[in-house]
Amino acid sequence: MEPPALAQSRSLFLSAGNMVFNPAQPELATVTSEALQLKIRQLLPSQDGFGADLAAQNVIVPIIDLTASAEGSDVPEFLQTALAFGSQTSFDTQNTTTTVANTAGFYRIIGSATVRNQVSGNTAASVRLTDGSTNKEVWQMSCDDSGTVTSGSAAFDFILFLAVGESCVTVSDAANAIISGSIRQVADVNGTLVQPSGFTPQ
Repeated sequence: MEPPALAQSRSLFLSAGNMVFNPAQPELATVTSEALQLKIRQLLPSQDGFGADLAAQNVIVPIIDLTASAEGSDVPEFLQTALAFGSQTSFDTQNTTTTVANTAGFYRIIGSATVRNQVSGNTAASVRLTDGSTNKEVWQMSCDDSGTVTSGSAAFDFILFLAVGESCVTVSDAANAIISGSIRQVADVNGTLVQPSGFTPQ
């Protein structure tokens, strides 16, 4: 009679020998998605998409996430949107309207306005978005007619978005209203970041 330990060992050996190994075979599936293709183009500006559809696999693969480095988003926002000599378009608007940006995308606009009323009428200086037929004031400094001469000034600094066909203009409705500053693009219409001129993330 076999010792119990030997019998158990033989049983385990026979069980293992009778096992059928069916290693999983990697599978590839085509992924047709314009949204994913767009994301690839955003994250990897050096790649203008791929000639074939994207594919997904059922294999777990360890990855190193280089997304932030690829799109430049690992640069802090306050640095990425910094004012830069080669990036800024300056404006100084008095008693006229000035188009400061008309290319689709995201912009940082910074400046200040000073207005003084004319005793007999109101004065105002503003930042306006327009599609050519409809105007929308997004920031304004005004001085109402109060019967006495009054004045005021204020600063502004914000991010705005222009869709295709839209423009950003600065408006002064009188010689006593001055709005000045500068504007620079911080991302294109797809959200791909635009770094300050002369700066390359390392």
